[in-house]
Amino acid sequence: MRIALIFVLAGVAVCADDRVLVDRVGTTGFVQLQAESFKALSPQQQMLAYYLSQASIAADPINYDQNSRFGLRQKRLLETLMNLPPDGRMQFAKFTKLFWANRGNHNEMTAQKFLPEFSYEAMKAAAAQALKAGLFQGTPYGTPAIKTLADLDQELEALRPSLFDPNFEPLITAKSPQGGKDILQSSANNFYLNVSMADVANFHDVHPLNSRLVKGKDGKLVEEVYRAGTPGGKVPPGMYAPFLRKTNEFLEKARPYAEPGQDQVIAALIRYYQTGDPADWIQFGIAWVQNNPSVDFANGFIEVYRDARAAKATSQSFVSITDQKMNSLMVKLAQNAQYFEDNAPWAPQYKKQGVKPPLAKAVETAIETGDFHVTTVGDNLPNENEIREKYGSKSFLFTGSSRTLREAQGSGVLEEFTASPEEIAICKKYGEEASDMMTSLHEVIGHGSGKLSPRLQQSGAEAYLKEYFSTMEEARADLMALWSVFDPKLQQLGLISSPEVGKAMYYAAVRTVLTQLYRIPQGDTIEEDHQRNRQLIVNYVQDKTGAIAKVERNGKTYLALQDFNKMRSGVGMLLAELMRIKAEGDYAAIKALVDQYGVHFDPKLRDQVVARYQKLNLPSYWCGVNADLQRVGDKVSMSYPRDVVKQQLGYAAMYAIQ
Repeated sequence: MRIALIFVLAGVAVCADDRVLVDRVGTTGFVQLQAESFKALSPQQQMLAYYLSQASIAADPINYDQNSRFGLRQKRLLETLMNLPPDGRMQFAKFTKLFWANRGNHNEMTAQKFLPEFSYEAMKAAAAQALKAGLFQGTPYGTPAIKTLADLDQELEALRPSLFDPNFEPLITAKSPQGGKDILQSSANNFYLNVSMADVANFHDVHPLNSRLVKGKDGKLVEEVYRAGTPGGKVPPGMYAPFLRKTNEFLEKARPYAEPGQDQVIAALIRYYQTGDPADWIQFGIAWVQNNPSVDFANGFIEVYRDARAAKATSQSFVSITDQKMNSLMVKLAQNAQYFEDNAPWAPQYKKQGVKPPLAKAVETAIETGDFHVTTVGDNLPNENEIREKYGSKSFLFTGSSRTLREAQGSGVLEEFTASPEEIAICKKYGEEASDMMTSLHEVIGHGSGKLSPRLQQSGAEAYLKEYFSTMEEARADLMALWSVFDPKLQQLGLISSPEVGKAMYYAAVRTVLTQLYRIPQGDTIEEDHQRNRQLIVNYVQDKTGAIAKVERNGKTYLALQDFNKMRSGVGMLLAELMRIKAEGDYAAIKALVDQYGVHFDPKLRDQVVARYQKLNLPSYWCGVNADLQRVGDKVSMSYPRDVVKQQLGYAAMYAIQ
């Protein structure tokens, strides 16, 4: 489970740095990720990082197809156009950069579709030019062959609605559907085909994370499993087999360079990608969570945020390098996990005893692909409750991402949306410290905390809480951080410098309910789980305690935190209830809470926030430009390309788009 940047950065004030912000398209900023920890690695570890990174690139196309059934065909078309001479590709560059940034043409944060500025006719003329120049070669990504102008016309017409019609599949994930359709029918993602919620009412997924569910003409539901197939053909290839086979090729090359015990972790992942068997995924997770190498990685079908039903998982990958400068904070927090569990505000029957401290580490990323974005500044894995209960979890603080985003954003948002001079002063002094502590507490203490009732311990709460599970879990982790930050234990451990860090964290939590509206340019409904969770917390606390007041000043709206003690009381009330809901699988209760406090907002307030943001001239969305790893003989070097087009076309070359 992740923590994303919006909350964390909301209280931080530093000067913007153009060395970090390397490109921009409208409201999206492209930032250069750096991993200086790479220099301290041994040659063997550097080679490991290289091959794991190649495996990340190999799996990257999968997420485009998961996000839309047209995603890979759109990707092939746009990348072909970007191989035209500069004067021929210029008009397509902005849209293509946004397409790469979001792994498709729906915003990865708001779920809303975005449209190109160029016309269909301009695209058609350029595509004809590309065909004449011989740029449509083969069938990359498994796309249709385009050999003639008739082939091209047929493909462009097939893609036309998905690219140019704003009313065609407007939301990648629709948890509050309109027009009589249900949450599956209204979502543009590719996890289901011809399937409604009524169809799955009594259906049990054998491969819940790694399959597409299809209803055939006979009305039967079939799981199309993501798998490469086993050597010899005992397990046949399935969906995404070409991408998974190539991923496995690089994982095999990584094994000889693996750190102690990690070769078996990699072998387990290879086996899972071959079979697609959930039992093999569990075996990989057990091995992975007990292994703590300097060069670590995640690669798999992991998070369920994109599925409105919260069952199917997206492909994601990162390769990380331990950041020794920040690592001690995470380790010390993990060692005291039982203390924070004991002092949580929920009922005793939901408190876990004998807490296994999570593996906690501060890291910089060498690469991030698939449905893993630079905006993720913390992560706690694996998500499977049966692994967490027996073997614990592994928490990551992505120091490279959080540092880069702080430097890129600057202090303008803080100064524009703070309700008082005191808030500005506290957040400027303690905001960065509060940011890191929020992420650490959320991941290390939050996600791993609490105990489910006996009837849920094997299966977990996901199947009971359905489309509300992710919002609930992200809110629970945020609340655990907000509850714990004022505990004197943190200062005794030397993890925070002052109780004022807690004030900075609370100020940021409240202010984010305003600032996140800038990222929802249409409608009056929040679909993304992290955004829902933040609004749920603040609106609940405001309603139940009166600790927060809406203030109008000079035509501008502010949320003023007036009483820290009252807010902490409200945090404790909501946290206790969410833990009960999770432990008991109380769907009706979480639905009522989220629908009342977390879903809808005033569009007039959003329009005001947008106008204020526009004056700041800052990006509202972010995309990371990865470091480049190059192998020459037995040596690997790292460089920083600062060029999203060159990097993405380089990735595409692995599948013959070059």
